[in-house]
Amino acid sequence: MANRQVLELEQSRITQLYDRLDAVRRRTAEALKAEYAKGASGGTHQARVEREVSAKEHARRLAQLNGVERGLCFGRIDDVLEETLYIGRVGLRNDDHETILVDWRAPAARPFYAATPSYPGTLVRRRHLRTKGRTVVGVDDEVFDLDREDVDGGFVGEAALLAALRRRRTGRMGDVVATIQTEQDRVIRSGLHGALVVQGGPGTGKTVAALHRAAYLLYAYRETLERRGVLVVGPNTTFLRYISQVLPSLGETDVVLAGVGDLFPGVTATADDEPFQAVIKGDLGMVDAVARAVADRQRVPEGDLEIHVDGLDLAVPHHLCVAARDRARRSGRPHNVARKLLVLDLLRALAIDETAKLDRPADADELAYIRKVLWHEPPVRAAIDALWPVVTPQELVRGMLGKAPGDPWTTGDVPLLDEAAELLGEEPAPARRDDDRAEQELFAREVLTVTGVEEVEAALLADWNATPGEEVTTAQRAGRDRKWIYGHVIVDEAQELSAMAWRMIMRRIPTRSMTIVGDIGQTGSPAGATSWGEMLDQYVTWREERLTVNYRTPKDVMDAAAEVLKEVAPDQEPPISVRPAEEPPRVVRAAGAELNDVLRAEIAAAAGDLLADGEGRLAVITSGERYAEVASLVPEAVTLDPLDSPVALMTVTTSKGLEFDGVIVLWPEELAGRDLYVAMTRATRRLVLIHERELPPPLAGLAK
Repeated sequence: MANRQVLELEQSRITQLYDRLDAVRRRTAEALKAEYAKGASGGTHQARVEREVSAKEHARRLAQLNGVERGLCFGRIDDVLEETLYIGRVGLRNDDHETILVDWRAPAARPFYAATPSYPGTLVRRRHLRTKGRTVVGVDDEVFDLDREDVDGGFVGEAALLAALRRRRTGRMGDVVATIQTEQDRVIRSGLHGALVVQGGPGTGKTVAALHRAAYLLYAYRETLERRGVLVVGPNTTFLRYISQVLPSLGETDVVLAGVGDLFPGVTATADDEPFQAVIKGDLGMVDAVARAVADRQRVPEGDLEIHVDGLDLAVPHHLCVAARDRARRSGRPHNVARKLLVLDLLRALAIDETAKLDRPADADELAYIRKVLWHEPPVRAAIDALWPVVTPQELVRGMLGKAPGDPWTTGDVPLLDEAAELLGEEPAPARRDDDRAEQELFAREVLTVTGVEEVEAALLADWNATPGEEVTTAQRAGRDRKWIYGHVIVDEAQELSAMAWRMIMRRIPTRSMTIVGDIGQTGSPAGATSWGEMLDQYVTWREERLTVNYRTPKDVMDAAAEVLKEVAPDQEPPISVRPAEEPPRVVRAAGAELNDVLRAEIAAAAGDLLADGEGRLAVITSGERYAEVASLVPEAVTLDPLDSPVALMTVTTSKGLEFDGVIVLWPEELAGRDLYVAMTRATRRLVLIHERELPPPLAGLAK
């Protein structure tokens, strides 16, 4: 069959699939509008809960359908039984309930990713469909049985993969759902339970495999994960924006994306600590330090507790103060909760002393009344607050670190805040509850009991009723609840996390269902991991998958970077690069005023052939210490949104996890070995190193 006829055939199928997508999308939008039009009140209990559950499901489905517009269908497989399946981002059925598009996560789609020329299984052909908008612009075939007369086409190997790799960067991570390779597929479809460590060097696709794994798990284990959600932890906000479009394009929208600095509700920390501070704050010794800080706020007076109230001098003997403090501590309750025990003991002692001074006996009821009266006396409150105050995590940690109220939080502070919150607990709620909210939750529980619905929690249903027409998602609820327990947690660039950060994350996943993604060879944080076991063995039994093939970094660049890795982490194997280099990495020596001219010339050259039509990205990477100096040379590269800028100035830390068509590394001789390795491997097409002094030994060969 001629290529034109193949394109026409596949175009007909793609048009049919988009027509079906449009129809399903219209139907879903109309159903959602109809549910909202019914309002939140009226009808029976069962009708109300069914209305809310239905609205939630329609909203989720509509978000999914809107997210898969680009590249709806990307593949086709034909097997020996002459059955043809089309593979796409979401599953679609026709009016007769026949499958016309198979969701990429479904078991039926597995051969599209798992088949190899050596082990094709039952496949005779795998076809990659390349589309632009809703138009088929190309077809790449892999024919596994060339002797079959009913199969047209030729063997093109990894044409679709290589085409995807050659595309210019856009400032956002693209999905690889059409080009997933066998070792990535093994990671994506690994079981839900237990902790999976994905160790992979630069360019091995570990991040995108982890995101596809999130989408796969939500598809395969939806009943388990939908109520609790999936948390994806990334290294910084720039990285999180970089990956933010991947999951919606794969049909999933209900995932929480957060950095370590976002995991304490009400605090957003973006600044990093100085290296020595990061080491101190990240060490598990801070657990005892926080505990001591809490204990320091549980005091007793040096002598008796003496309070002047309404003309009376009341006192609690010192030994009773000590006994009250010790009883509160022995309760095992958090500080702010245990405070109530101390308050009751001291008020009781004060009430007894008052009746003694008034020289009149008092029964239990009168003593209880006196305690209540005393509690509303400002001198009593002040005296007890001085001994055992209500403390917030922010107050405790600021006091520990000597931070002023206006000082910004750092990412290293957030695990300390979380640790403090565990030990402090919440301030006891007022005795009188919000009657309206209590009634809403009571109604919700009754409705769920009557209808037998188990997929919705009472608090969530109450939220829906309180805000009719407003979708309250699992991600929204989880993001504002520090104690939220997730169904699965994915940690990317995990080698950068400190021991204290791991302790914080483990609280959010007691089942230890985790995907831990990173590369020990790229550890840059002084508080980060030198081995996976060092961080994980105390929490979980884990299994490891290794990604060994580098699809991103050209071979010449990777070979040069591998020499750096060999010196700083000789026990780590660099990935094998499969991409030929368009040009070898270059080194340029420039000093003083000459550096500005050389840098601008390299940027201009990149603008001429790497950046075009709003696509293509160039990063100028330097150390944090040199950032301000370089910013004065190329102010146009300093931007608050480096992902959307054709040319961006970045530090090694902020560039981690990202990729660029071109990379210019300034003063490579000043970068620590692991930082240099990271900086070099951000490039997908061109790498230039501009140095002033002698290059480090691993790069000496490039200067020849």
